[in-house]
Amino acid sequence: MHTVVVGTSGVTASDVLAVARADARVELSEEARAALAAARGVVEALAAKPEPVYGVSTGFGALATRHISQELRTRLQRNIVRSHAAGMGPRVEREVVRALMFLRLKTVCSGRTGVRPEVAQTMADLLNAGITPVVHEYGSLGCSGDLAPLSHCALALMGEGDAEDRDGAIRPAAELLAEHGIAPVELREKEGLALLNGTDGMLGMLIMALADLETLYKSADVTAALSLEALLGTDKVLAPELHTIRPHPGQGASAANMLAVLKGSGLTGHHQDDAPRVQDAYSVRCAPQVAGAGRDTLAHARLVAERELASAVDNPVVLPDGRVESNGNFHGAPVAYVLDFLAIAAADLASIAERRTDRLLDKNRSHGLPPFLADDAGVDSGLMIAQYTQAALVSEMKRLAVPASADSIPSSAMQEDHVSMGWSAARKLRTAVDNLTRVLAIELYAATRAVELREGLTPAPASRAAITALRAAGSEGPGPDRYLAPDLAAADAFVRAGSLVASVETVTGPLA
Repeated sequence: MHTVVVGTSGVTASDVLAVARADARVELSEEARAALAAARGVVEALAAKPEPVYGVSTGFGALATRHISQELRTRLQRNIVRSHAAGMGPRVEREVVRALMFLRLKTVCSGRTGVRPEVAQTMADLLNAGITPVVHEYGSLGCSGDLAPLSHCALALMGEGDAEDRDGAIRPAAELLAEHGIAPVELREKEGLALLNGTDGMLGMLIMALADLETLYKSADVTAALSLEALLGTDKVLAPELHTIRPHPGQGASAANMLAVLKGSGLTGHHQDDAPRVQDAYSVRCAPQVAGAGRDTLAHARLVAERELASAVDNPVVLPDGRVESNGNFHGAPVAYVLDFLAIAAADLASIAERRTDRLLDKNRSHGLPPFLADDAGVDSGLMIAQYTQAALVSEMKRLAVPASADSIPSSAMQEDHVSMGWSAARKLRTAVDNLTRVLAIELYAATRAVELREGLTPAPASRAAITALRAAGSEGPGPDRYLAPDLAAADAFVRAGSLVASVETVTGPLA
């Protein structure tokens, strides 16, 4: 099994994906253990002093003015976890919780939080045992960290609350810890606060969305190329010299991908022989511009994610010179903005894909294809309602594109009077990514059927490879009406697994 070693200087996106999605084993480096011990020494020295220090010997948030006596501090740390584990709603996905736990461990190991080495080791032990705390949909405002989600994770470290075992069964955390020989932690000064005060949930979801969207943007280039081919469009608009004069990197990459897929096609430009068109519709001609803008948005979001991965987000923090200082680094605005930005780009990509699908189904705009790509139009409805499903998905994505980060509701008796709503931005982006996958699957299904209906014309070798692989995956080709949902589900699974891109790359080589 792959092992991820956590040091003091952050981790990579690949590390997060390995732990969250592939159950990679987690180990602490000796460097991290030394940094944890050194920072803990600073916290313990401050805890012994009579002067109050926020998070060490005071209450929290609006209650920070109360100095907490030494005999009550263990109770204080336990209480903050219990009281903040106030989430409600459906359970959050296992991969999200694992990313959340791993990223919190990453910050703890930075040596900036003052947490004891044994607490960090217990966090790693839970991940390695496949114990996943139950975290709920609602409870984070994306400021002072993802408080409620992280609290439910910290609760499991204490042997309280519920958790999921490796087989997916929900059981008391105390039972699961005991089965794996893991001793529950008793939190000391600052530790409860340090386990809750991070942007780890929203960051984990951003990293996973970036990985999924990277594949989906390549998939969108393929489906757009297939639609162009099915509509007998021209590939001249994809010429590199046209994109060089508007040098957005994403646009150039998308155009190059489409051109690679269409290489050797006997369908592109065919209309010029007998039914001239001056230009293709925007949804076809401007595909690289729209998908390219989304690709550039991905690049910006990836930069933000990399910076956040290199960060130690906590309040207060232990600085290299030994000071323990309060700060506002837990505010989720940088991450929240790009999460919202990605949802906007995804909605627009879905929107243009739906317009191409609609054009394929309309006999007045499809340049000779049968109505709704039906076998016997009138007796058969063909893909009419597949486009309805696609339209419903796109409509929802437009609603999900409304920014969460533009909202703020004050909390904690007005101490936390401006929040990021980054967790909410991340949650809706996950739904948007799921829906985009389905939208592209429907375009793929329609475009491949339309290409196959162009009798006597030979599609590009890459197109043939995609069609062959899709049919082998259980998504059938043209014919009389049949139960359509299984075909669409097979197309969805084909796109979701990255199989569309992989099938095309057997001909084109790696796409950009």
